[in-house]
Amino acid sequence: MTEAVLPAAKRGAPSIVRGVVAAKLKVRHARERRFVFYGRAAIVIALSFLALLLGRIGLQGYSTFIDYRVSVPVYIDPARVDRADLGGANFDMLVAQSVMKRLNIPDDDLGENAGKVMEVLSNDMGFQLLGKVRADPTLIGKHVSVEGPLKADAALYFKGQIKRSTPEDSRKLDNAQLGWLDRLKAAGAIKGGFNLGFFTRSDSTEPEQAGVLGAVVGSTLMLIVTALLAVPIGVMAAVYLEEFAPKNRWTDLIEVNINNLAAVPSIVYGLLGLAVFINWLGVPRSSPLVGGLVLALMAMPTVIIATRSALKAVPPSIRDAALAIGASRTQSVFHHVLPLALPGVMTGAILSMAHALGETAPLLMIGMISFVPGVPGGVTQAATVLPVQVFIWENASERAFHERTAAAIIVLLVFMILMNLAAIILRRRFERRW
Repeated sequence: MTEAVLPAAKRGAPSIVRGVVAAKLKVRHARERRFVFYGRAAIVIALSFLALLLGRIGLQGYSTFIDYRVSVPVYIDPARVDRADLGGANFDMLVAQSVMKRLNIPDDDLGENAGKVMEVLSNDMGFQLLGKVRADPTLIGKHVSVEGPLKADAALYFKGQIKRSTPEDSRKLDNAQLGWLDRLKAAGAIKGGFNLGFFTRSDSTEPEQAGVLGAVVGSTLMLIVTALLAVPIGVMAAVYLEEFAPKNRWTDLIEVNINNLAAVPSIVYGLLGLAVFINWLGVPRSSPLVGGLVLALMAMPTVIIATRSALKAVPPSIRDAALAIGASRTQSVFHHVLPLALPGVMTGAILSMAHALGETAPLLMIGMISFVPGVPGGVTQAATVLPVQVFIWENASERAFHERTAAAIIVLLVFMILMNLAAIILRRRFERRW
């Protein structure tokens, strides 16, 4: 039948179908473009919030890494320093009066000027002077050069966070003290530089002397305890459940509970550690040992889940081939399956350790919120950790502790980024594609 004798409706049918298909394709393509736009917008928004967070932390904390130190020669007056009782001498006053002499500040009867000078100089200078005289008593009667940090508020003035334009009654330092600081800076007695002390000192009640060394060592010891417990036990439990355990209602119940434990709020583990490890077993409170035990309980479900996923990713043909050549079930698992799953196992272990590093709530419950000025010498000594140090400093009243809070967060983020980077490198280095 030729096209000429076809009805008009039938001749127009193909064009109508093509029009409907084209309209539907147009709608579908529009939906795809909108989906791509929404996805890109979501990424931009997420990156914007991340940049805002990191930028805010960086702007608040970068000034911590700048240190202003004052250097002054101090005369050890024999009339005021008793060789037999060095601890009874006021070395802070000696330092203050040396600064006053350099600036030609009158020494009034009430000692108000000396007190105002000591408000801009760290107590560390007096302790340094005492240490030098104790080490060498022959320094009495001589001039001794001593260098130390400025008080936190004085350092904030040079960092631009305390301004002279602010009304005098609204800032801690008056105009006279700011003038003395300017004169010392002009004379070359005050110099700025990198704040190495922030990494070599532990916590202190004085902001200018506070550092993160004790918290870093405490976090390291705690993570070592956590890794030594959570990783071997978690990996062995995962290997048994995945490769050897019979599939029945009991193993199903265990698997469900492991998944549930991974979602339990971390503060519950803190309460468990307080009740079991401290009150019952008598583990020292606020020690890396009890902290590691609590975090090991918290990290173990994550290690088990990650290890089981890595074992499932190994093709069954590997197991079958090992069994076919005469290997036992144990040999096939530990000689072939587990080594091939090791990249995933290591990735899961490192990520669980990184998660444990950032935990605060369970550690607060076991007493790690206490003030610890020194560096822990072992896992049973009192210690603090980086997240708790951040919490303590943020709740301090002194303004200078807030910038140290942001700096401690930067140190913590660097640790976590390095751990996540190690997980990525290990996975890419050893990963095999099937």
